[in-house]
Amino acid sequence: MTENPTISVIISTYNSVEWLEKTLWSYEQQIFRDFEIIIADDGSGEETKNFIKNFQKSSTRPIIHVWHEDDGFQKSRILNKAILACNSDYVVMSDGDCIAREDFLQIHYERREPGFFLSGGYYKLPLDISKAITKDDILTQRCFDLEWLKAKGLPASYKNQKLTSGFVTAKVMENLTPTNASWNGHNSSGWLNDLKAVNGFDERMQYGGQDRELGERLFNKGLKSKQIRYSAICLHLDHARGYKNEESINKNKAIRKSTRKENSDYTPYGIRKQKNS
Repeated sequence: MTENPTISVIISTYNSVEWLEKTLWSYEQQIFRDFEIIIADDGSGEETKNFIKNFQKSSTRPIIHVWHEDDGFQKSRILNKAILACNSDYVVMSDGDCIAREDFLQIHYERREPGFFLSGGYYKLPLDISKAITKDDILTQRCFDLEWLKAKGLPASYKNQKLTSGFVTAKVMENLTPTNASWNGHNSSGWLNDLKAVNGFDERMQYGGQDRELGERLFNKGLKSKQIRYSAICLHLDHARGYKNEESINKNKAIRKSTRKENSDYTPYGIRKQKNS
């Protein structure tokens, strides 16, 4: 393991040890090995702190725990702290409720390119299957097998093709999909210098679109994006969203509208704070 890994993986979490544990198991199985994990912890309690401390002892990868006091939903703030903790010049971002397939980081590594960021998606599982997935299901990768999931009660859906697309089909689907290749916090990656150049996440923004707004500033900075939603696969574990509220969403929509209207490529409310702001 080199002192400065090729990739820094930022994983956000908040008081959700059961899901975080499954997520971290999936990174133990990655084919690509030269990476570190930065856990961006938005104020979790002692249970999460103790779990991470224990997991660090057995993990084959370096794990850095970045934490701040609980002050409501402040994901943008803790993600900026995590960006500053990265020891690599390339950053993959995901969430502590997303199990990454074994080739997840390999895809991000192979597709990375100067002047671009990568935009992936997720495959959302129902709650009962999310809870039923065991460590062994992750280590053997059977939790990504569509037939195995169907046997667990997964309903039929056109979205299931995400799990069955081979390399060629995935590339075709990515070229054809009408979905915008935006920055998606659960599965995106980019160069550390680019993230710092736009000053990271806007810390005025709480739940609802703060990742997209970051991507919009990257676009305004002149970057382009590449679609990897059918290649870099992660399973999203279901959970309640108690932090979701209309006021926050509406405020964030107004900030995003301003970013687009003014063609902003920098926020004064990000990693570096404007004096007297």
